[in-house]
Amino acid sequence: MAGQLGGIPILVLKEGSERTRGREAQSTNINAAKAVASAVRTTLGPKGMDKMLVDALGDVVITNDGVTILKEMEIESPAAKMMVEVAKTVDEVAGDGTTTAVVIGGELLKKAEDLLEQELHPSVISLGYRLAAERAIKVLDEIATGIDIEDDEELKKIARTAITGKFAEDSRDFLAEIAIKAVKAITETGHEGKRVVDTDNISVEKKVGGRIGGTELVQGMAIDKEVVHPGMPRKVEDAKIALINAALEVKKTETSAEVKIRTSDQLKGFLAEEERMMRRIAECIKESGANVVICQKGIDDLVQHYLAKDGVVAVRRAKKSDMEKLEKATGGKIVTNVEELSKSDLGHAGLVEERKIAGGKMLFIEECENPHALSIVIRGGTEYVVDEVERALHDMLRVVGCIIEDGKAVAGGGAVETELALRVREYSASLKGREQLAVDKFAEAMEIIPRTLAENSGLDPIDKLVELKAAHERGEKNAGLDAYTGKIVDMWQGGVIEPLRTKRQSVESAVEAAVMILRIDDVISSKKGAPPAGGAPPGGMGGMPPY
Repeated sequence: MAGQLGGIPILVLKEGSERTRGREAQSTNINAAKAVASAVRTTLGPKGMDKMLVDALGDVVITNDGVTILKEMEIESPAAKMMVEVAKTVDEVAGDGTTTAVVIGGELLKKAEDLLEQELHPSVISLGYRLAAERAIKVLDEIATGIDIEDDEELKKIARTAITGKFAEDSRDFLAEIAIKAVKAITETGHEGKRVVDTDNISVEKKVGGRIGGTELVQGMAIDKEVVHPGMPRKVEDAKIALINAALEVKKTETSAEVKIRTSDQLKGFLAEEERMMRRIAECIKESGANVVICQKGIDDLVQHYLAKDGVVAVRRAKKSDMEKLEKATGGKIVTNVEELSKSDLGHAGLVEERKIAGGKMLFIEECENPHALSIVIRGGTEYVVDEVERALHDMLRVVGCIIEDGKAVAGGGAVETELALRVREYSASLKGREQLAVDKFAEAMEIIPRTLAENSGLDPIDKLVELKAAHERGEKNAGLDAYTGKIVDMWQGGVIEPLRTKRQSVESAVEAAVMILRIDDVISSKKGAPPAGGAPPGGMGGMPPY
């Protein structure tokens, strides 16, 4: 880029840099974001389709999970990356609702384009969207209904809704029970009696082979490791478990050292001392009362031999994350010096057993008393199946966790979005400035969800939207679209229920991303030969269909 000062050209940017300004910058950014929304839109709802993603190495992912699709896509456009961040944020905070958030974000930008063509300033549109979002959040709080978290049937409805439309839907009742049991087991009481659910305390292990119905919840931990010595027992009852984060072998000096041995007696003495050290390690473990050792590092062959003679089960090179979960599951403490190991450091489990699963071996630590960490072992016929079941379980665990923490839910099936559109339109009538136009467009954008649900179900979106709006105008706040029958029904009574947090986060993240993209009027790219701004070619982005 060059400027003129007194007739002399002034170079401001590096040669090869590209700059896009004003309406062109806004248009390219909006088109890129809309293309991302278009890519996931057909996956929405119980009759949404799946996507097959093939990377440069030929690895295949088959899923209809919005955040997974966007993570796997190699997106270059900065504006499109913002939409991907929307999905990631919703996934981290609420677990579900990622596709909804991205689709709403894309529709908000599409409606903003209409306003920009009417010469409405981006800052006015941004203000209108923010005002509408504030009102939408208030409406969400008003229409949300409390959930009895002790009622497993209510929780099951929420978990089933999260998996609807996914590959594992046929096993949704079975998986819902696993998710509810797991989340309830790790729920803790935090500050001021508030319930806290950290789903990171649930370890998920995947094993190809068998069927989805073979997926099991372990009341303790299952780690993908096998017993280190053939002479060790494969099953221990009333296990006392030592968790050791230290190598059970001869310590290496920090500096390089050399030992010169000149006689056979010196060699014998050297080997005897090494054996004594190894025996001492095994004795420390035995004296503590431990009969199971989980080591984060290596175990010397000689130590393995002595532990086997003492009837102690040992595994080595356990993952750090597994060690931390084992602490919570067994009540033990991780020690870094085996000589300091004492009885009070040991964890406890009713059963520790090595089992053969799908051609491999795993160690199961079960029957733990009040475990605060658990494992779920997922089974499935192929790698694609177990991966998709893992994604479905992730969503179920997160939504059940949200409900247990917050205790509030709303109806699904487009009911919430239709009610928000109605109430935000009523609110816009009270505004007098130009931002009223943006608030109206926000209401229109909310209707993209029921419209998309109808389209993906093979129904006429206009007819169904008219029916849905009429039901809400009659005061039926839970009226939504039943994708299977094509009828407008009470979604709450139909068991289609979603956490309040999911809807709240979807609206907040979509509006924030849309406003941020709208406020950009100048894109400077220093990458030589890089496409300007959004970088979306005509008709879509990277082969995506037009929005």
